[in-house]
Amino acid sequence: MAPHDLRRQYKRPAISDQHRRRELSLRRQEQNRRDAQLQARRLASTLLSLEQASAEPDDVEIVPEFEPDLQSEHEAAESSSKDLDVSQASKLRGAEARKWFARQLMLPEWMIDVPDRLPLDWYVFARPSGKRCFVVASNGTTISRQRNGSVLHHFPSALPNGARTRDASGSGHSYSILDCIFHEADQTYYVIDMLCWKGYPLYDCAAEFRFFWLNSKLAETGACEPPSRYHKYRFSLVPICTCDHSGLQAAYSGTVPYVKDGLLFYNKHAHYQPGNTPLSLVWKDESCSQYVIDTDSKGQVPSQQQVVLELQDDLKLATSDDPPAVLGSLDLEFTQKSGLHSGSLLRFAIGDGGLTIVDGKLEKADLHYLGKSNGARAFADSDSKIMFQYMARHSPLRIDDIVASISSSGNEGNRPLDVEMAG
Repeated sequence: MAPHDLRRQYKRPAISDQHRRRELSLRRQEQNRRDAQLQARRLASTLLSLEQASAEPDDVEIVPEFEPDLQSEHEAAESSSKDLDVSQASKLRGAEARKWFARQLMLPEWMIDVPDRLPLDWYVFARPSGKRCFVVASNGTTISRQRNGSVLHHFPSALPNGARTRDASGSGHSYSILDCIFHEADQTYYVIDMLCWKGYPLYDCAAEFRFFWLNSKLAETGACEPPSRYHKYRFSLVPICTCDHSGLQAAYSGTVPYVKDGLLFYNKHAHYQPGNTPLSLVWKDESCSQYVIDTDSKGQVPSQQQVVLELQDDLKLATSDDPPAVLGSLDLEFTQKSGLHSGSLLRFAIGDGGLTIVDGKLEKADLHYLGKSNGARAFADSDSKIMFQYMARHSPLRIDDIVASISSSGNEGNRPLDVEMAG
């Protein structure tokens, strides 16, 4: 795709199928709500059985009792490792353990098109710079795991059942799970979502309810207080705004106690679903992020855009999406000589041929092989990230486009949305 193909006038029309996927995702939530309720009951039963059978409560690998139930049915069918229950997953080691835990986070797509009805259906907040992770408090200890599934910290906290000296009279199988960003500069976990609270799962609740519950419950625990002997890291809430003109302005230009790394947009009706979702979006420009364009291992912006793709069984090169976008392929002789195998994460540069987009879908890219990806990575890039990074280099989606969309949405009035809210 030539750079001029991405340029649009206000209001900027859709150039991808992100809007269609948002509609499908909202409809799928309705179909899966009953299944999610059944999963919650199974989860409670599994956790109780695991707690009673545990003979080694101090074993760090058993502590993160994280739910396989946070996976949707189509995700669970992808591979046998996703079918594991909590006790089986706790026995995984090394790369398999990291990959299982990495699947639990809900990952925002990158904003390619501005959603409709922003002031009615979306929240916005300034994303803290730092390490994305989920935090599990259970059995008198707290563990945080990074986006790639590896352990970041093992520590006592003021979260319910998060330290052995607190909540001593609480239920032994009470656990809480938070979606956080660890901000290194002030050693603070900024909480951006809540998956479970004192054993009550929230992943099948709308974001509107999850944010209300988070704001209501977290401060009651003392977790937002400064560190102490039995509370090693401080937790903090981020200011979440309705995405109208004033809310967007506050998130984009307002003062926050952390370094910003772009904006996060959440659809109010979105459930918490692991993996990439178009119901949560990330957007950046130079005014709200130091890292708009990806850098290389030396921290420099490369002359050509670089992407990471996964090598599949049929030698095709795919993104991390479900279903994945296939952007090219390798020949058998090359893969054998290079020692590559199915599942390898490979780095490529995008050449002068750029991207090929058909009917809003990323179909192909001019790929030039650079080598294997960093071993710490868990997944390939998503197609929305590849498209956003390409646009950032050629014709970026600007804050004016988002403002224009809000103004356009204001003319729609309060047209009802045919999506039943959960929570």
